[in-house]
Amino acid sequence: MESFPVVNMELLNTEQRAATMEKIKDACENWGFFEVVNHGICHELLDTVEKLTKGHYKKCMEQRFKEMVASKGLEAVETEIKDLDWESTFFLKHLPVSNISEVPDLEDEYRKIMKEFAEKLEKLAEQLLDLLCENLGLEQGYLKKAFYGSNGPTFGTKVSNYPPCPKPDLIKGLRAHTDAGGIILLFQDDKVSGLQLLKDDKWIDVPPMRHSIVINLGDQLEVITNGKYKSVEHRVIAQPDGNRMSLASFYNPGSDAVIYPAPELLEKENKVIYPKFVFEDYMKLYAGLKFQAKEPRFEAMKAVETTVNSAPIATV
Repeated sequence: MESFPVVNMELLNTEQRAATMEKIKDACENWGFFEVVNHGICHELLDTVEKLTKGHYKKCMEQRFKEMVASKGLEAVETEIKDLDWESTFFLKHLPVSNISEVPDLEDEYRKIMKEFAEKLEKLAEQLLDLLCENLGLEQGYLKKAFYGSNGPTFGTKVSNYPPCPKPDLIKGLRAHTDAGGIILLFQDDKVSGLQLLKDDKWIDVPPMRHSIVINLGDQLEVITNGKYKSVEHRVIAQPDGNRMSLASFYNPGSDAVIYPAPELLEKENKVIYPKFVFEDYMKLYAGLKFQAKEPRFEAMKAVETTVNSAPIATV
C-alpha cells in the first residue's frame, strides 16, 4: 500500500530539492492531494487558530447544530441520508474583499487571528502554485496570472466542525465531491480523523498530522493542465466520538477569469481535452451539481465554450 504523500517544504532549500519536487509532481499526477509540513506558518499561530475556532463553535454554533439535528430527527434515522451533511459551517471571504469584520458572533481576537492566518495561507498558496509551474514547465507566475481575472483571485475559508454523529454509517460528514476551484489548503484536526480521498477506486484516509496543511487540487487546475493533474473525489466520514475541526481555504480564480488549458502544455500533447470558460459560469453550474461526477460539468462547459480571447498569459 502506497503511503500518503507528505512533503517537507524545508527540503526545497537543500540538496534534496529535486527529490522533493519529484514528490510534489508525483502527488499532483497520482493523488491530487499531498500534505505539507515545515511550510513556514508558525505553530503558535496554528495553535491559536485551532483554539479560537473550537471555542467559537462551542460558544456560538454547537447549540444551533443540536437544534437543527433535533428539528430534522437525524438521531433516529434508519436509512441513509443523501441530501444533507453532518457539519456545522460558516464562510470567511479574504479576496478580493474581506468580510471578516462583518461576520456575526466572532470575537475581535478571532477576527484578527483569522486575518493573519489568511495572509499566511495566501502566500503559501502562491508559493505552491509556482512549484507546480516549475514541475509543469510553465513560466513562474503562470498559474497565479491564469487565476487573476480583473480583480485578482478569489480566496476564502470554509470553517467547519463535524460533531460526534450517532449514525455515521447513515449520514456523511460531507458527501463525496471534487472541489470546483484552484488550489485548496486545509488545516484539519490532528486528533479526530474523517477526511478520505478516492484513489484507484478505494477510499484512503488523509492522515491527521499536527501542524500540517493538506493540499488538494481543484477542477480548474485539471482544466489548465489539460488533465495532467486531476481533481480528486473526497469526502468526510462522520465519527461517533470527537468533534473534528476543518478549515479549508480555497485559492480560486477571479470570477471573470477565463480558464483554459495552458498552450505550452498543449504543444507537448497536441490534443485539447478540456473546455475554455469563464470561472463564474463554471461555479453557477457547479452549485447545483457539486455532489455529482465532474466529467458532465466539463462536457456542459464545452457546449457553451466561450469565445473570450485566450492569448498567452503574460507573466512578467
